Formats: sequence, structure tokens, C-alpha cells
Amino acid sequence: MAKIECPKCKKVIETTGLVTVCPDCGADMREVMEKLARFGDEAARPKLGKDESMTTHEFIVRTKGLKKIYRMGDVEVPALRGVDLDIRRGEYLSIMGPSGSGKSTLFNMVGGLDKPSSGTCFIEEVDMAQLDAFELAWLRCRKIGYIFQTFNLIPVMTALENVTLPMIFAGMGSDEMLERGAFLLDVVGLGDRLHHKPFELSGGQQQRVAVARALANAPAIILADEPTGNLDLQTGKEIIDLLKRLNAESETTIISATHDLKMIDVSDRIVHIRDGQVERIDERADIDLEVGTLGE
Repeated sequence: MAKIECPKCKKVIETTGLVTVCPDCGADMREVMEKLARFGDEAARPKLGKDESMTTHEFIVRTKGLKKIYRMGDVEVPALRGVDLDIRRGEYLSIMGPSGSGKSTLFNMVGGLDKPSSGTCFIEEVDMAQLDAFELAWLRCRKIGYIFQTFNLIPVMTALENVTLPMIFAGMGSDEMLERGAFLLDVVGLGDRLHHKPFELSGGQQQRVAVARALANAPAIILADEPTGNLDLQTGKEIIDLLKRLNAESETTIISATHDLKMIDVSDRIVHIRDGQVERIDERADIDLEVGTLGE
């Protein structure tokens, strides 16, 4: 629960979500929310994630009856067929399933990149379908970090510039950006590669930059879409171990869409998707799995 003060009528508002207008005087509260997101807990900076500025409900993501239908002319293609899923705060969750099962579509719903045809998706108890464009951009920028299979780094920018780019959109000051960017690159093991551009880095190093960029604004959730898909086995394992360490140290919720069976070993739960529905959910403790080591 966060407390914010209206700049006009000075009313103190307790909120568990986004507030853009004062309920008493109608004053614009967006600047107040911006400052809250940027400076929430100064004593904790620098921090990797675990944004405490909002609600602390047990479930950070909840979907209810989530459906998505794509239309191609007169043809309807159902991608999601009513997904009910609760994801706990601080959980490491892997979503697995064959190609075309709906993993990426579910990912896009949780990440606010697409809207469902019906059903609801709640982030921090906020119904994303009810947010306007500004509120949705605010939430995506400050609450969610994205890691893509193809890295998606800007080639003309250095590692440090790529990592600090999301901080610009969050309104962070230049000194704070540079300090935090260097801190995050050091966390992922690239403290000596700040000024290298993507073509000067290996694939694994580029993915580490992408991980650091996902942590730029201390998100509550990291969405990792096939984060090891373009990496060799050893480098992929290093990225998986890095994500698990970040999850353990910062309690950031990590949701990974993957085909990589090595993800099972580090996940708290594994959600199996098939034909747009949750087929089953496995607890890691219930899975009899022994992960080997390369070269053994």
C-alpha cells in the first residue's frame, strides 16, 4: 500500500494501483506517480528489482478466463481459450508448450503488449484492460522488464547506453542513470564492457546486456521470452543461473516462456500450455529431475 499526496488539495491517498486523478479535487496526479516510481525507496538504491512502491498482494499476476481470438478475414483463430493463472510475488515461473500452443500470446497479455478478446489480466491487482495509453505505458516502463530471444539491442549504442535507455523514458536524471547502468552491468558480469557496442560482444554477453536492461527501472516482473534460444548450451546455462540468482537476491518475479528443459531445474513451478489452455501445472519439488553437467 502506497501513500501519495495530492499537490492541489493535499489529500493523502492510499493506493494499491495507479492513480492519475485526485478523487476529491480532480487534480492531475501523474507527476506524483512518476516521482513515486522513480524515488520510491531511496534507502534501497541501487536495487535490482522488488519495487515496493505499490501493492504487496500475494499474487503479482492474475489472469481470469483469458481469451484471445485472431481474425484473418472470415476465419477466427483462437490463441487462448480461457486461461486462469495466478503467479505469486517473487516466483520463478516457466511456461512451456509446443510451438503454436499460445505461450507467446499469453506472454503478450501479461506484458501489456496486446489486449485480450475477453477475460482479465491483473498486474498488482490492476486490470490492464481498463488502463488508458498513458497508464499502460507507465506500467510497462516501471513494473515490467523484457528479455527477448534476439536480444534486441540497438547496434549503434554501447552496452551502457542500451541499459540506460529505459531510464530516460522513466525520467531518471543523467548522473543516476550512469551510476545505475554501470551497477547493473557489473551485476551481470560486464563491468569491463560498458563502452562496447553489440557487435563487439559475444551472444552471451549481448544477452547479459539485455538482462541488465530489463532491470533498468527496478521492475517487479521480468518477462523472458526464450532467453536461451539463440545461445549455446554452456552460455544458456549461465544465463539461466544468472536469472535464478537475480530472482533469489531481489525477489523479482521472473516469468519465462521456453523450450529449454534446463529451465525446469531453476523454476518454482512449470506451467504447460497446449491448444491455448493450461494443460497442467507442475511444482518443481514434485518433478524427478537430475540435471547433468556439460562434459560429464
